Amino acid sequence: MRDLHIMMKLIAREKRDVLLSIACGFVAGITAVGLFSSSGYLISKGALTPPLYTLTVLIALLKLFGIARAVSRYGERYFSHRATFTILSHLRVNFYEKLEPLAPGIFRKYRSGDLLSRIVGDVDSLQNFFLRVYYPPIVLVLVFLSTIFFTTFYSLYLALVLLAGLFLTSFLIPAYFAFRQRGVQELMRIRRGELSTEATELLYGFRELKIYQKLDTKEREVQQLGQSYVKEQEKQSIQSVANQTINLGVSLLISWTMLLVGAYLVSTGQLNGVFLAMLVMLSLTVFENAVPMAILPIHLEDNRHAANRLYSVVKGEEGVKGTEKLASTAFEFELNHVHYTYPEEEREALSDVTIRLPKGSKTAIVGPSGSGKSTLFQLLLGIIEPTTGTMKINGKNVKDIDCESLWALTNVVLQENHFFHGTLEDNLRIARENLSPEEMKVALERVNLGHFSLDNRVLEKGGNLSGGEKQRVAIARALLKGESTWLLDEPTSSLDLLTEQKIYHELFHQGEEDTVIIISHRLTQLEKMDRIIVMEKGKVKEVGTFSELMEKRGAFYELKQVERTVVGV
Repeated sequence: MRDLHIMMKLIAREKRDVLLSIACGFVAGITAVGLFSSSGYLISKGALTPPLYTLTVLIALLKLFGIARAVSRYGERYFSHRATFTILSHLRVNFYEKLEPLAPGIFRKYRSGDLLSRIVGDVDSLQNFFLRVYYPPIVLVLVFLSTIFFTTFYSLYLALVLLAGLFLTSFLIPAYFAFRQRGVQELMRIRRGELSTEATELLYGFRELKIYQKLDTKEREVQQLGQSYVKEQEKQSIQSVANQTINLGVSLLISWTMLLVGAYLVSTGQLNGVFLAMLVMLSLTVFENAVPMAILPIHLEDNRHAANRLYSVVKGEEGVKGTEKLASTAFEFELNHVHYTYPEEEREALSDVTIRLPKGSKTAIVGPSGSGKSTLFQLLLGIIEPTTGTMKINGKNVKDIDCESLWALTNVVLQENHFFHGTLEDNLRIARENLSPEEMKVALERVNLGHFSLDNRVLEKGGNLSGGEKQRVAIARALLKGESTWLLDEPTSSLDLLTEQKIYHELFHQGEEDTVIIISHRLTQLEKMDRIIVMEKGKVKEVGTFSELMEKRGAFYELKQVERTVVGV
C-alpha cells in the first residue's frame, strides 16, 4: 500500500473536486433512496384514499427527488472525472520527474517493452483508483448511515437489519473477495508486460527475423502470450461477475429479510402497515449502492499492483542527487581505486581503476572488446557511479555533482547516437538552439558532409543514413556544441581511414586547449595523444604515450601489431 500512498497525496491536491464529488454522490444516492421509498409510501397511502392535497404533496416530492437525483448524478460524474483526469496528469508528471534522471541507464535494468507497459498500461490502470476505490465507499457509508438513521424513527429492528446488511455487503463479503483476488491481478499484469515486451521486440527485430526465417516462430510466441493474457482477462471478468452476483444475491436476501421482519412487526402492531412498502423500497434502493462494492477488491488489487510495478522502476533510485554545478571550463577527471559491478552480475566490469586525466589533456582509452572501456566512459559521463572507490571532476566528488551541469558542459559522441525524425537541421540544432544555418553548413563541411543539405529528411533513428554518416552527423553536433570537454566513444569506428584522419584533425584543432577523451578499439590516429590507457578485463594494463608504449612492447604493442597484420596500418 506504500505506493498507493503517492496516489493519496495526489488526490489530496484536488480536494475541492474530491469533496464536490462526494457531496454530489451523497445527494444522488440519498435522493434515489428518497425517490423510491416515497413511491412506496405513495402507493400505500393512495390505497387508503387520502385527501387530494396529500397525494399532490407526495407527487411533487417525487418530482423534486427525481430532478435532484438527475442533477446531482451529473455533478458527481462531472467533478469525479475532472478530478480523475487532473490526478492522472499529476501522476504522469510525478513519475516522469522521478524517471527522467534515471533515463541514461534505465534500459540496463528494464526491457523497452516492459517499461512501455508500465508507463502506459499501469498509469492507465490507476485512473480507476479515485473513481472505483477511493470515493465510492465514502458515499456508500454516508448514504447507508443516513438511511439507517431515518429507519430508526420507524423501527429499531429494521434499522439493525440494514446495519447488518451494510457490514455484510460492504465490508465482510468484499473483504472475502479481496482475499481470493490476491495473485490474480499480479499474474494478469505480468502477462501483459510479457506480451508488450515480446511484441516490441518483434517490431524492433522484424528485419532480422525475416532474414533468418524466424518470423513465424516469433509470431507464434507472441500469439501464445496474447492468448495467455486473454485467459487471465477472462478469469478476472468471470471473478468480477461472480462477485457482483453474490453481492446482489445477499442484498436481495437482506431486502426479503426486511419484508419478513416488517410484516411481523405490522402483524404485532409495532409498525404502521402504511410504512412497510416504503421501508422495503428503501432497502432495495440503498443496496444498489452496495453492489459495486463487490468489484472494489478487483480494482483495489489492480491499482495496488499497478502502483507497485510503476514505482518499482524508480524505487531505491530516489536518493539525494548532487546539486553542485560545474564551471564552464575544461574538466579534470580523477579516479581512485574505482570498482564497478553491473546490477545482478557477479563479474566486475571495472576493477581497481586509478587514473588521472588532467585539464586540457588528450587521452585515448583502448583495449579489446569487453575490457571495460564503455563502462569507464559511462562513469566519466556520470551515467553510473562507482560501486566502490571515488571519482572526482575538477576536485568534486561525482556523487555531489549535478549531472545536468556535467552533460551541459560536455561534447559527447556515443557508440549509438539517436536521430529524430525530421530534417538534418532539426538534428543538428539540438546542439545549440541559437545556431545559424551558416554554422551548421560549416560543421557539415568539417565532417565531409558538405554535399548534404540542411533540408535533407532524416528518418526515425537515422534509418536513411549509413553508419558512417550517422557518426559524422553526431560529431558535427559535438563540434557545434563547442564546450571545453570532449567524451567520444568509438567516434570513427565506421569511417574510412582518410575521413577518420580529417575528423581527428578537426577535433584536435578545435579542442587544442580542451580536455579530450576518446574511447576506441582502433589504434590509428593516436600518435598525437598525451597518454594512452590500455584496458584489459576491467583493469588498467598500461599507461603512456604512443612512443612509450611501443618501446615497452607490452599489451599496446601487441594490439598494434595485430592491427597492422589485419588492417595494414
